[in-house]
Amino acid sequence: MTSILGISAFYHDSAAAIIINGKIIAAAQEERFTRKKHDSGYPFNAIEFVLNFSELKLHQVDYIVFYEKPFLKFERLLETYTAFAPRGFKSFSMSMPIWLREKLFQKTMLFEELKNHDKSFSDINKIYFSEHHFSHAASAFYPSPFKNSVVLTLDGVGEWATTTLAKGSGEKLEILKEIHFPHSIGLLYSAFTYYTGFKVNSGEYKVMGLAPYGEPKFKSLIFNKLIDLKEDGTFRLNMEYFDYATGLKMINEKFSKLFGESARNPDRDSITQFHMDVASSIQSVTEEIVLRLAKSIAKEHGNKNLCMSGGVALNCVANGKILKEKIFENIWIQPAAGDAGGALGAALALWYKELKNQRFESTKDQMQGSYLGPSFNDDEIEKDLVNLGAKYKKFSYEGLLEITAKELSQKKTIGWFQGRMEFGPRALGARSIIADPRSEKMQKILNLKVKFRESFRPFAPSIIREDLSDWFGLDCDSPYMLLVADINKSIRREITEEEEKLFGIDKLNVKRSNIPAVTHVDYSARIQTVHKDTNPKYYKLIQNFKKITNCPVIVNTSFNVRGEPIVCSVQDAYKCFMTTDLDMLVCGNFILYKEQQNT
Repeated sequence: MTSILGISAFYHDSAAAIIINGKIIAAAQEERFTRKKHDSGYPFNAIEFVLNFSELKLHQVDYIVFYEKPFLKFERLLETYTAFAPRGFKSFSMSMPIWLREKLFQKTMLFEELKNHDKSFSDINKIYFSEHHFSHAASAFYPSPFKNSVVLTLDGVGEWATTTLAKGSGEKLEILKEIHFPHSIGLLYSAFTYYTGFKVNSGEYKVMGLAPYGEPKFKSLIFNKLIDLKEDGTFRLNMEYFDYATGLKMINEKFSKLFGESARNPDRDSITQFHMDVASSIQSVTEEIVLRLAKSIAKEHGNKNLCMSGGVALNCVANGKILKEKIFENIWIQPAAGDAGGALGAALALWYKELKNQRFESTKDQMQGSYLGPSFNDDEIEKDLVNLGAKYKKFSYEGLLEITAKELSQKKTIGWFQGRMEFGPRALGARSIIADPRSEKMQKILNLKVKFRESFRPFAPSIIREDLSDWFGLDCDSPYMLLVADINKSIRREITEEEEKLFGIDKLNVKRSNIPAVTHVDYSARIQTVHKDTNPKYYKLIQNFKKITNCPVIVNTSFNVRGEPIVCSVQDAYKCFMTTDLDMLVCGNFILYKEQQNT
């Protein structure tokens, strides 16, 4: 038996993953345990979880691998500061002492942290390092169902690379081409995230959600002034407008002057039509870049399969465009595409590249639905509910599903806490808030009274895989909610001339289909296909809902509120349930009603 612990940390979304004989056993993000969103610290709790789940002490683990190489990152920082001197002196003077004191000696620092898990752990030579983008590529290719594939990784920056093309064949994975810092599609998108008033490395999906309410009025301006995009998708940024290479901000005053407004202050400034148009513009630019890259890769390599990873691979709208244009026959995207997934990729890279093991042959991916986190049995759940002073009732498996489906059909909002927690940023029916998509009011209710977040934020549909083609223009699996597709015309509602004239957020109140709660303003949806083999309980729930309503679709959004990570434990779920307008909480085989609780 060979065990490998993968770790990502110290930038954002720290995580740990463990594989045994090449099989993915467990993986989790640190934020879920600390309750600190996008926690970048050493993932002590995540490591503890994966070790306990695999029933291993740290000294019994054969290899430990970190997801990037600190010396290469230091080289990039040093060269960047030298190239831009004296502009970046302030940033240089702040970061260098930390690097010289800590990060350059990361192996020793990791060793000291790891010893806190197990006093018997004493072998520093068990610690290895993988390259950042290779970790990403490995996380996408090795768990995919493809024997051969091209692999596109798009993110902010690793050590040097921001965009890489790799080719995978069997156990072999090699990076063929790279675009280097400071030229980065991820950092370009993050610059606009900052400009529109959202948090960098956190709010990018808000920009994507805001985009449909605007028009891409600034697309030409971006292409003329900010980015030089070639026909093959390669690009260079005009660094005169950005400060991220050497400064402490994403953009400078020249950037703001170009668009005619200062960056939005989220504490003071409301979102206007201008911000919607800016969001629409950068989303359109991103889609154009990704499409050109995909087309040139397909043309050059002739491979029918594409794997994707890196933070930009979470842009499900751009992913949907690749799919819609049929550039590749098959697409598989790592569900933990961001830095958290780097922990898993680093472990897999060591297993296949360094240890030269053979891959599993399967028509299915190896992520097990991405249900790789902690779970709680009914005894553990009941003990926690008693300690919390909760009022609850236990049901049989079938009884629970029947009641929950009935309550859903009556427009109840429900916290759904079942099985192993998801690995990655999406709730996939284990730590989800679920609701009836047929309700015209549900999007507003969930955003404002449950999630406490911006009213424009869209929701995703979970649909039984067998019913997919009857409702959506998608002919492939989308288990990880990473593909956007159109809603079928048969369930659409054509809007009136008056409604067509509406602008911005006013579009939100227009009913566009039989499932308005999950229909975007452009008649699209971010789809999760639900499969009997990976999540039978969730699958059966939707089946029961279909029996009552003739609708095989339910609303699925993450079980959390604005600014907090998705819930992990029973305590987290109960707290979220009690501090929001959720009507019900379904934990394991227990049902809790809000009106029965002591408030």
